[in-house]
Amino acid sequence: MKIITLHVLDDSLQVSYAPAGQPAAQRQFTIAYNSDQAIGENLENLRLKLAGLDVDAAVIDNALSYPFSDTVVGINHQRIDIGLAITNMLNIPVVSSQAIADQGLNAALTAKRNYLSWHLDYYGQYQGKRNYGQEAMLTVGNGFFGLRGAYTEAHADHDNYPGMYAAGLYDQLSTNINGRQVTNEDLVNLPNAQALTFGVDHQNPFQIKASDIQDIYRSLDLHTGALTTTMLVQLPTGHSLQIKTTKLANMKDWHRLGIRYSVTPLNFAGTLQIYSEIDGSVINSNVDRYAAFDQHHIKVTGTGQQPDTIYLEGQTRASKVDFIFGSQLVGPGKALDAPVDTRPNAEQHIQQMRSVAVQPNQTYTFEKNVVLFTNRETKTDLMATATSELQQASFANTLASSTAYWQQRWAGADIQITGDITAQKLTRVNLYHLFSSAQAIASGKIDASVNARGLDGEAYRGHVFWDEMFDLPVYALHDPQLAKQLLMYRYRRLPAAKQNAKDAGFAGAMYPWQSGEVGDEQSQVVHLNPLTNTWDPDYSSLQRHVSLAVAYNVIMYTHITGDTDFMADYGLEMLEEISQFWLSKAKLDTKTGRYTIDQVMGPDEFHENYPNADSTGLANNAYTNLMVTWLFNQLTDLRQSLPQSQVAAVDQKTGFNQAVAKKVADVSHHLKLDINPDGIIGQFEGYFKLPRLDFSKYQKKYGDISRMDRILKAEGKTPDAYQVAKQADALMAFYSLDATAVMGLLKQLGYDLPQQALMKNLQFYLDRTTHGSTLSRIVYAVLTAMAGNMDQSWKLFSQALLSDYYDIQGGTTAEGIHLGVMGAVTLMSTRHYAGVDVLAPQLTVNPHLPENWQTLRFHQLVRGIRYTFAIDHRQVTVTADHAATLTIGQHKVSLKPQQPATISY
Repeated sequence: MKIITLHVLDDSLQVSYAPAGQPAAQRQFTIAYNSDQAIGENLENLRLKLAGLDVDAAVIDNALSYPFSDTVVGINHQRIDIGLAITNMLNIPVVSSQAIADQGLNAALTAKRNYLSWHLDYYGQYQGKRNYGQEAMLTVGNGFFGLRGAYTEAHADHDNYPGMYAAGLYDQLSTNINGRQVTNEDLVNLPNAQALTFGVDHQNPFQIKASDIQDIYRSLDLHTGALTTTMLVQLPTGHSLQIKTTKLANMKDWHRLGIRYSVTPLNFAGTLQIYSEIDGSVINSNVDRYAAFDQHHIKVTGTGQQPDTIYLEGQTRASKVDFIFGSQLVGPGKALDAPVDTRPNAEQHIQQMRSVAVQPNQTYTFEKNVVLFTNRETKTDLMATATSELQQASFANTLASSTAYWQQRWAGADIQITGDITAQKLTRVNLYHLFSSAQAIASGKIDASVNARGLDGEAYRGHVFWDEMFDLPVYALHDPQLAKQLLMYRYRRLPAAKQNAKDAGFAGAMYPWQSGEVGDEQSQVVHLNPLTNTWDPDYSSLQRHVSLAVAYNVIMYTHITGDTDFMADYGLEMLEEISQFWLSKAKLDTKTGRYTIDQVMGPDEFHENYPNADSTGLANNAYTNLMVTWLFNQLTDLRQSLPQSQVAAVDQKTGFNQAVAKKVADVSHHLKLDINPDGIIGQFEGYFKLPRLDFSKYQKKYGDISRMDRILKAEGKTPDAYQVAKQADALMAFYSLDATAVMGLLKQLGYDLPQQALMKNLQFYLDRTTHGSTLSRIVYAVLTAMAGNMDQSWKLFSQALLSDYYDIQGGTTAEGIHLGVMGAVTLMSTRHYAGVDVLAPQLTVNPHLPENWQTLRFHQLVRGIRYTFAIDHRQVTVTADHAATLTIGQHKVSLKPQQPATISY
């Protein structure tokens, strides 16, 4: 084991490098601290000094003594957790010399590796979008509500945003923009019910202020779902205190939120006041781009107070959803009347207070239990229901419920990665967000689906997009009931999708690009370009491929789970209606015998129209046409495999008949694609006539060109006129299916591509893609892995894995995490790197582990059989709880129940 030992001085790092147990250092060097550079840039000098050396761990020999971390140091007149920083940079554990003295080297390193892989930690106080982004990453939730990881003492301002959202709770408001009424539907930011702070000797309640805070450490424990914030405060009066706040959502009784608030006076005796509040004056203000719109979505209809309990009732302004918050504050001391609220909007707040006599270095612990009910999921009287629920709530119960849930969830869904601390931690963070954003929906009592940004922020207005297709396989593999309920959200909106199609002049069902409360189209008609501060037309609703994503989810859910009852009762109806929509979109050119689908947009999003065309949208988008062909094939097979009585019953509903079936067969063999002589699949018809953009020129001028569309529009140009893409489009079908399936579809349509077609197409489009969406990198990570380019795949995968952790898009995580990317990254680790392809026609295993992943272990539930996989660079060990057959490499393997089989590859 090779170890670096760091002695940290205020102006330098003294570094020694030696194998463990060796008394003399092999190398020693000093890195001077450059005060003109950020801490990260200074630590980069450490990486450069270590170039070419194998380093397995680091030891800090003069760490400060802190209760929350053993690797905090002082440097350049400030404190940092250098252990966290070095782990992020070098992907190694970092421990203090004191931890080694207490536990021994190996035990200390093992404990730190385990801690790092199960905790998401942030040290220090941050401002602006950076803190907003950390709040999103630290969100606690249960799928009914999500509560951003803001400080309980904070109210919404430039640096803090304690947003809270309930699944499926939307409101529509209209705003006059340049003389035109623009209506937007938003996921509502609910009253701030976590608000909790303290005061000393009846002075003003504490507010988050940088000058008063000496240290802050936030830690999300993925074992339990508990977020703990430890804060050291020194007030202007000289009073010093430690504040430790733990909050978490109840995963069983999902109307409940629990907060434990422990206050330790460090240097004084006196009285301590605890102030609890429900703040109903909040608005939706998480996204700056939406500031021009009316964001006042709630009105407070009543407040109430009992000795230890307060209530706030309200209603959304347009959707008229009634809600109630109840909050109970318990702890030492006695309840007092809260001070008179002199704020202008005092009627929108309700407060309570406790006061206790305190002594120095004694800890005083309080509990705030909160309940939330709405009339969307609750049909009983809201006040009576909230009162009853609050009487049963306790922090201990919520902690026990959350801990039990996560223990069970990790037992089935955990992906264990050996050899990569960062990938292990962030894979678990992704799984945490996937389930904490949706779990309560599995109850069948909440009419909602997962939106693109979880319950963590207000970007995309909380709407449901095609991102579901990146998440649903994960849900289907680990919680089929949850996956089914997400699909039921779409089924319940089938009538709205049929109305959407009818209004647009088409048959069947046309799902909206942005879906919310009722399933009508919620895409914006104008979009603010932050580079020009102007409103541009928004044609994104032309992304009709969202209906293909719905169909894909229905088919893949049934394939993974084997739930043929769902297909017969709901799925087939959706597929037939969606298929009839695409039939009505397909236009036959009698001269060529080819069908055209026009006035659509692909996943790219940069291209909304063809230059100088008379109509909006594009013709013969490759992804759209290939997936329509796939859908028609799947529908044909399903209609033959399901009992004919069930098919006939569905046909009666949808009007699907032999004439329709005949046209399905015809269109599925004659859709038009634009493919050039080199075998490059054109993104849409006419693509090859567009000029290529000089990326290097724009990179020199702008640096970040990921949002090339905004840059071009700011220059008075349009991305429509260039071969430039935001994300994968022409090759997206290869991601959704696989190379064999897509090549088969192309051949079915009469297009024979040459050998190495995927590789050539891949390089062609990578050269033209700016990765303006976080989904772009993970899709291309899959495609490059399929093409055998593992180095490039790993680079793209790593960027996607880190995208929210480092907020690589410069502030978008502040508006909510990217749940589609989290699902796609999670699935890629098992489907492509472990090679367990559950989406293929038959279960196959063809591993391609990243070089630094030593082993990968996980469970998956496939068609009622629970598989356990352990995969390294030489062999696959698989166990099933029922007899099963699968293919590992070139080997067909028959499994007996609970008997592991090991196959070398």
